[in-house]
Amino acid sequence: MRVPAALNANLDTLAGALDRARSLAEPLDMAAQLLRDALVGGRKLLCCGNGGSACDAAHFTAEIAGRYHLERRGFPAIDLTADHSIVTALVNDYPPEELFARQVVAQGAAGDVLCVFSTTGASANVVEALGAARAHGLKTVAFLGGDGGACAGMADVELIVPSHVTARVQEVHLVLYHTLCEVLDPVLAAATARG
Repeated sequence: MRVPAALNANLDTLAGALDRARSLAEPLDMAAQLLRDALVGGRKLLCCGNGGSACDAAHFTAEIAGRYHLERRGFPAIDLTADHSIVTALVNDYPPEELFARQVVAQGAAGDVLCVFSTTGASANVVEALGAARAHGLKTVAFLGGDGGACAGMADVELIVPSHVTARVQEVHLVLYHTLCEVLDPVLAAATARG
């Protein structure tokens, strides 16, 4: 396949996935409310995912801890995939499915928000993280794909992109969490102005 044909095919499938994502406006609004209440209330955001979804976890936490568009103070956001010493120690000493759950218990507290990213919803370590978050009083938002997989029904808010193409799911996830950042930015800036 030549580049123009591949690009057009990808843009066409992405356009379809983005159009279907319009149905996620209500749960996205719920996610924004959870995050607003937590961050303005002095709680923190934790994020996790595997592979490309780990990159989404890192990206989202960077936008919250840094800033999106508006100049404001940073808010507490922890990427559970980022600390190589912790990650390698945990996968060396414990079953890999406990990787994120152990960090949720160590870093999280009741009222915090855990956002997980999984294009299939089948990642055992993401499933365990959601379970640990629920057990310890964290609110949860799940960015998923396909039918939500094993993660379906586990989070307070589910943002399930109805596609089985990993790249398209990740591209829609990016639009979704950028939308959250855009909606939260003025709220967080106002909280910064209030001190």
